Order: sequence, then C-alpha cells, then structure tokens
Amino acid sequence: MEAEAADGPPGGVEAALSCFSFNQDCTSLAIGTKAGYKLFSLSSVEQLDQVHGSNEIPDVYIVERLFSSSLVVVVSHTKPRQMNVYHFKKGTEICNYNYSSNILSIRLNRQRLLVCLEEAIYIHNIKDMKLLKTILDIPANPAGLCALSINHSNSYVAYPGSLTTGEIVLYDGHSLKTVCTIAAHEGTLAAITFNASGSKLASASEKGTVIRVFSVPDGRKLYEFRRGMKRYVTISSLVFSMDSQFLCASSNTETVHIFKLEHLTNSRPEEPSTWAGYMGKMFMAASNYLPAQVSDMMNQDRAFATGRLHFSGQRNICTLSTIQKLPRLLVASSDGHLYIYNLDPQDGGECVLIKTHSLLSSGTTEENKENDLRPPLPQSYAATVARPSTSSASTVPGYSEDGGALRGEVIPEHEFATGPVCLDDENEFPPAPKDVLVESCHLFANDDALAGLGRCSLQASRTLTLLRL
Repeated sequence: MEAEAADGPPGGVEAALSCFSFNQDCTSLAIGTKAGYKLFSLSSVEQLDQVHGSNEIPDVYIVERLFSSSLVVVVSHTKPRQMNVYHFKKGTEICNYNYSSNILSIRLNRQRLLVCLEEAIYIHNIKDMKLLKTILDIPANPAGLCALSINHSNSYVAYPGSLTTGEIVLYDGHSLKTVCTIAAHEGTLAAITFNASGSKLASASEKGTVIRVFSVPDGRKLYEFRRGMKRYVTISSLVFSMDSQFLCASSNTETVHIFKLEHLTNSRPEEPSTWAGYMGKMFMAASNYLPAQVSDMMNQDRAFATGRLHFSGQRNICTLSTIQKLPRLLVASSDGHLYIYNLDPQDGGECVLIKTHSLLSSGTTEENKENDLRPPLPQSYAATVARPSTSSASTVPGYSEDGGALRGEVIPEHEFATGPVCLDDENEFPPAPKDVLVESCHLFANDDALAGLGRCSLQASRTLTLLRL
C-alpha cells in the first residue's frame, strides 16, 4: 500500500531525497534523487536489498512502482508535464504521456492509473493506458492530493472537493461516476488514504489535530482520533495497515502516531475499583452536559502506539508492514534514511527502533546497537501476529519478484486483476507481442473537446514509435 507524501517538487532546505513512496502492499520502497531513482525490497529487517536503480532520467520527483512488478512510473523536473512508464527489468519504455500542466502526483493499482494535475485528474486503464476519463470540475489542488483504492475490484478515487473546507469527493473509478461527498473537516484537507480493501477512508486536515475514518461508499463516520491538542502540525503521511487494524500518521514533528481501529462494546462497564477509574467515569459522564465540540474532543481516542524520531521538520512518510512475521513501523525521511521499529500489537506503547538503513549508500546499513535484533522476542508476541492459514484460497501459478512467493510456488488468485495482467518475467503487462509499442500522447484538457467527443476521453495528438526488443 502506498503511503501518502508530498510528491511534488520539494521546497525549503535541500534534501537528499526529492521523493519517496512505498508501493501498494508495503513490500517495496521507491526513492527519487537528482541522479535518478532506486527501488528497494522490504522483505528483511537486517538487510535492505536494492531491486533496481537508474540514472537515465535525472532530477526525479515522482516514482511509483506497481506492487512488486517491473512496472514503474517516473516523472522528472526536466520534463514535469511528462509521465514515463517503464518495464525496468527489460530496460524498455512502455509509453510516455504529456499533459497540459505539471504532474503533481500519480496513483495506481492493477486496473487504473491516476495522474493528478492542479486542476484536473486523468484516469487511465492501466492495461493499455487508454484514457478513460478526465475530471475537470475540481477546485484547485496545488498539492496534488488524491487517493486510489488498491483494491482493483472497486478502484475508488478520493480528492478534495473544496478550497476552503475539508470536503472529500468519493468517485468510482470503474463506473466513472461520483459516489458521494463527505464533509470530513472544517479546515482544508492535508491527507487522505484508503485501506487495502477500499472499505474505509481516512483523512486529516491542515491543522493535523484530528484524524477521521469513514466507511466507503456511504461516507459514514466510523472513528475519530486526536493526534494532539498542543499545536497544529503538518500531516505528511497517513496509512492503514494491510489488515486495517491500525492507522498510522506522521507529521513534521518528532512523533509518529499509531491508532487502533476497534469499537468499544456497548455492555455496561464494571464499577471502577480505583480512584482514577472513578474520576474517569465521572469525567465522561459530565461530557454529556457540555457543548458538542467539547464533548467530541473528550470522546476522541488517543494514539495506541507512538514512534519517536530523532528529528523534526523533515519530510517523511510512514507505513505499517509485517516483515519476517512481525509487525513493523517503517519511516522514510528526506535525509536519505529508512527507520524500522517494532510495534507491539497487543499493548502498544512506544515503538522500539531496531534498524536504520541508508538509502543513498547501496547495501549499507546503520544499526541501532542498543536495540539489536539478536535477543529473541517473546513467543507470545510472535503468536499475536501469526496469520491464519490460507491454504483453502484459490491460487494460480506465479511468483513475486521480492518479498513474496518464490518461483514455482503460488500466489493467491486475488493478487491478479481480471484479464491479461500477469506479473511474471515472461509476460509482464501491459501485454505485448514480440514488438513493444512505445506511445507518446499529448493530452489537452479543454471543455470543447470533451463536448465534441461525447465520451470520457480527450482529443489527443499521438506519435507512435515501434521498437523491436
């Protein structure tokens, strides 16, 4: 699952990394630098394996990988209006598209590819890169804020619906119709993200104090979490764990917050046995007689766990992933490092930093010697995150390049979208025969062209080049 981050050109102090993103299932990390881009596998805590690196395109500020496949999308400051799609294992360009203004962000799953400009969102069919829809009636979106469900069976899209409030537009990427609007926050949006199944949508405003979770597609509020009250912050990333049990938020402060998505039972609680418990009960009872805003604040859930960073003010993204059968908190920062923490899924509390990797020095790591992994972890901790057997699931032959099944083993059938998508070496999609079609397409967004066509695609001037591998 992709973590939300500022994908556009970085501002302020010069950073080692110009962009960074986790892939859709949090098994890979992509980084962009002035020299090019790199892709890393996240299958091990101790070792950070570089899957691919390229210096062919300099000054990269967007790089997105499709799950663990060889498809990668790259945008450079040298041509900020051009999206380049590559098959990096074969070293070939699949296609490139040019747009009417700078590309601010890109989102993709196995069915759809979204290109977000400041005043438009383009929706492509990822199998053949056909343009399906251009959403033009959106408010200015200078941050390129948008989200795409990684579940290709629904492909929900979310984007800001207002310049002044935190309204979210929920859009169906399959039927190409608006589903609903959600009044998520009073202030403007800073982050939005779907869970892995596309059944939940989380959001945060520019104040960064409150995080809300809504059900999809009806937009009903499910959870409300308070990140803090002392100060406003800038939320830099917001992401669900793959099992939707946790929600993680990082900001420009030194603390990463992890919230647990669980509802309290409606049964009558037992009488408190301590003075603190008695006072807490009285405090919650008093909230029923207070103004709604005050009552809501008192009933908001606090963080279940936290991760402490040794820096603040740097751009960063976070994610929650299971590595070597244990839950981990991962934080990548613009200074060129990846921090890995242990997360206790039962008791929460402060996450323990166990490893620091350098993303700029290939194959090198920096170890937190105080918290070495060599002492064995408690057996009960491992048992709490052991996944149930999925042997009954329908499977098809295949393999994942890194972090997944090995060649000759099987991947669950749901890993593949319906149709000719095949994530293996010989039949990497988009499907092509012996020749690979490299397409350069210039897209011009204008209302007259849309009205004249009577369908969702735009007029395009195309330059086609046939390359033989």
